[in-house]
Amino acid sequence: IMTHWFTADQHWEHRNIIAYCNRLFKDVDEMNYEMVRRWNDRVQPEDTVYHLGDFTLGGMQSFNRWANQLNGYIHILPGSHDHIWIAESRYIPIENPRVSVVAPLVSLEFPRLGVGKYPLVLVLCHYSMNRWDRSHYGSKHIFAHSHGDERGIGMSFDVGVDCTNFAPMSLDEVLAKFKKMEKK
Repeated sequence: IMTHWFTADQHWEHRNIIAYCNRLFKDVDEMNYEMVRRWNDRVQPEDTVYHLGDFTLGGMQSFNRWANQLNGYIHILPGSHDHIWIAESRYIPIENPRVSVVAPLVSLEFPRLGVGKYPLVLVLCHYSMNRWDRSHYGSKHIFAHSHGDERGIGMSFDVGVDCTNFAPMSLDEVLAKFKKMEKK
């Protein structure tokens, strides 16, 4: 059975992110290795991963190095630090055919998970929003960028690795977190 996963803000090869976000890795090599391991321990090759940006600050060489090591069909919503490799992708191809760059804002519908006539709608963006597509009809929003420093508004939260023990979150885990939020 294919699973949907959500993640962001790995910043592969970014040495300064360790101090900036107080990540508990001794160096960038340990961080890179551990994030690949944790990703592949959870995500199977046939799974779908939505990456909400800030994959790497480097160019296409860096991007391809890390994307080629990861399981799943990966759909990347551009983040604030993805501009270098995205610009280079016009001239240097993404090597992994299971990786694509999608729009910076995506709405996913899960009809079987909805309530009544309304499907569950999950709105994805690198940035946190105050209001989003169908928010007044019960849709939910996941974001990144804040590295855990920003609390979501309403039914929204940060799925970046600094909030998820450096591993992608499954759709079931995302829904369980929203269920806990509804009870508060």
